[in-house]
Amino acid sequence: MTRPFLRWPHPTLRKPAAPVEAITDEIRVLWDEMIEAMDAMPGVGLAAPQIGVSLRLAVVDASDGRGQAVRMANPEILHASVQLREHEEASPNLPGVSAVISRPRAVTARFLNAEGEIEERDFVGLWATSLQHQIDHLEGRMYFDRLSRLKRDRLVAKARKLS
Repeated sequence: MTRPFLRWPHPTLRKPAAPVEAITDEIRVLWDEMIEAMDAMPGVGLAAPQIGVSLRLAVVDASDGRGQAVRMANPEILHASVQLREHEEASPNLPGVSAVISRPRAVTARFLNAEGEIEERDFVGLWATSLQHQIDHLEGRMYFDRLSRLKRDRLVAKARKLS
């Protein structure tokens, strides 16, 4: 069963998520639920706060065939490329709107993996964009926070009008 997506401006979407202390069976079940929700959108990533769980958990799957989701706890960016990549981003938490966001094209991240081990991995292209988007959620930020105030206000107003 999949938890519903919180609707913007739910307070959970604005507060930093709590660190994960250990990878438990409950965390693994939550990751499975997150992957199910991500695939149902369909999307290429999901952070736990988006479904009302304030823990630093994320899943990313930008593969063509799906089924290659990377499960991450406490992800952090160690290095980011200076070369930027623009991509149209959206969120099920604020449906009906999107915006082109510029982010580093490649990143190196460190996180706890599904085995509870610290892993470092390079992400490029859409994988990198999605990971950075999920980390924003874990920090209590939305993709539109990266827009100018005018563009952000217009986007939020449009979303309110649609709902």
